[in-house]
This record gives sequence, structure tokens and C-alpha cells, in this order.
Amino acid sequence: MATARDVRTIALRLPGVSDGEHPLDFGVLVKGKVKGFVWAWRERVEPKRPRVANARVLAVRVADTDVKAALLAGDPDVCFTEPHYNGFPAVLVRLPAVRVAILRELVVSAWRCLAPKPLVVEFDAKRAR
Repeated sequence: MATARDVRTIALRLPGVSDGEHPLDFGVLVKGKVKGFVWAWRERVEPKRPRVANARVLAVRVADTDVKAALLAGDPDVCFTEPHYNGFPAVLVRLPAVRVAILRELVVSAWRCLAPKPLVVEFDAKRAR
């Protein structure tokens, strides 16, 4: 079972990562603008009211809709989606249902989707050592 602390630990170990407005929101600087790669799911709790951050569910960017489809077909107890994310390359991940090792893969892959190439090269070089 993964926790919000695991998400923070994994994300903040990646080069160039910054915190967002919620403790589970993380982004990376791309061409002068911070782009989110992982964030707390904002759930529609009440109709016509603002969405509310749900710290038990993480939205994670994926490379494309094919990767999204594969993750959704894998383990529906872990990954799911909602109509708000239709056509957008991201899946929702239930933290209590995901193993930390899988969470690490998802977060690092999400970061790779947006991180500038020099940061990815730096990260890969450190991992190779």
C-alpha cells in the first residue's frame, strides 16, 4: 500500500521537480512554465460545486492514450479514469491499492513524459551508477 508520503519522496527525488498547490501536486519546468505530471485527483463531491482534492487518489500523466488504455485494462482496483479525463493522457491511481514499486514506475514515467531531455539524461546517468 502506497501513501502520500511515498508519492512525495519519489517525486521530490527527481531532478527539476517542484511542489504544486496541494501536497500531492508536482511539476517540472518546461520552457519557462511548470507542467504538472502528478497531482491529487480533484473529485466532484457535490454537483455544481468546486472539485475537492482527494489525497487517496493520484492523477498520473502517461505517454499517450495507448499507455492509458493498457494501464486501465491491467488492474482496475489500482488504475481507473473518469469522464473528465477522457482523451487526456492520464490515469487515476488508488494509493491504498498500489504497491510502492509500481507507484515509483508510474511517477517516474509521468515525469519522463514532460521533463526536458537534459534532466532525463542527468537522472539516467545517476541511476546507471
